[in-house]
Amino acid sequence: MSASDSVTAAILVIGDEILSGRTKDRNIGYIAEYLARIGVEVREARVVPDIEAEIVSAILALGERYDYLFTTGGIGPTHDDITADCVAKAFGVAIDEDPRALALMMERYREDELTPARRRMARIPAGAALIENPVSKAPGFRLGNVIVMAGVPAVMQAMLDNAIKHVEGGALMLSETIEAAGLPEGRYGEDLRIIAEARPTVSIGSYPSFQDGKFRNQIVVRSKDAAALAEAKAAVTAMVAKLQGDCLPL
Repeated sequence: MSASDSVTAAILVIGDEILSGRTKDRNIGYIAEYLARIGVEVREARVVPDIEAEIVSAILALGERYDYLFTTGGIGPTHDDITADCVAKAFGVAIDEDPRALALMMERYREDELTPARRRMARIPAGAALIENPVSKAPGFRLGNVIVMAGVPAVMQAMLDNAIKHVEGGALMLSETIEAAGLPEGRYGEDLRIIAEARPTVSIGSYPSFQDGKFRNQIVVRSKDAAALAEAKAAVTAMVAKLQGDCLPL
């Protein structure tokens, strides 16, 4: 894979607690930002409940559509932690207690502390590579292009540091931000559309926010082509300057 290739990924968040609102997801943004730094574009994020059929279906769909699929959640010690089983089912492989995973967990637990619930975390699909977990020792794993990590943010982040070592990135996405202060989107929406449609290698988005009692608009230009990015930024900057000039009082 060359540096110019587009490398894509999806994120699958697994857990009833996310969908119920009891737990707020903190992993999607972290993973997306982390992957962007190595040239991997997150194209889709999906949240599914702890239901086998839905998890398996999502793994099959997203794993086929993108170069990498990162999952979070569902690899803990309780009965509803079924992600490993679902990955095994999606790949059509067996799953059993893995001596490698068990050895890692024994770095933290005495043998008499390895309850049946804790031993569930040592069940790994056949053929999977382990992902080290320096926080709580129970490992994640990678099977094919599917990378399976914990849902607890601190643990997931530590796992991601290790999982990323085996991920091939592509060309970095470059970005520039143009402030459109004082201009509502309705004033520049049509002009921005024309600029964007004329530049297929550039992604252009408008992002309004409300800060200190005032609306603030930012236009973000993104591309892997530095020259195309610079030209698009110049076009947007000129458009904003013209519209702001038109708004000046006589």
